[in-house]
Amino acid sequence: MAMSIYATSISTLDGQPNALANAAGKVTLVVNVASKCGLTPQYEQLEALQKQYAAKGFTVVGVPCNQFMGQEPGTSEEIQTFCSTTYGVTFPLTEKIDVNGDARHELYSALTPVADAEGVDGDIRWNFEKFLVNRDGAVVARFHPKTSPDAPEVISAIESAL
Repeated sequence: MAMSIYATSISTLDGQPNALANAAGKVTLVVNVASKCGLTPQYEQLEALQKQYAAKGFTVVGVPCNQFMGQEPGTSEEIQTFCSTTYGVTFPLTEKIDVNGDARHELYSALTPVADAEGVDGDIRWNFEKFLVNRDGAVVARFHPKTSPDAPEVISAIESAL
């Protein structure tokens, strides 16, 4: 059995250790995020999911990444300010990491082998690729970056996992 992603060591955006520890036991949507991307407005739907399902044991975890055309260039403080003031983000954000390549963070080493509905696995294709993780820390679904967080297939997968 694969190790729970909740045991993965990754800091919060403000430098606190064990960013995923608070998500353990919840259904979690892990999303690599960026502030200057055409898909950045997905923060709005991600926050709506957070508000809608949090009481049922769900959380979104945003993972800033600057690997796609430099679309997340900000410091931790700039990212936090942008997310809270522009989109009212209340869900946790991790430190900025690499999701692909030689410096890929171990979190994404655990996530990327899982294929989406089209059978695509491996490297992250762009900002806002989504992984649904069950309460035990196993990946149960992967969604294309352009799939809206409130798309029927995402909602269905979240509700099934809850």
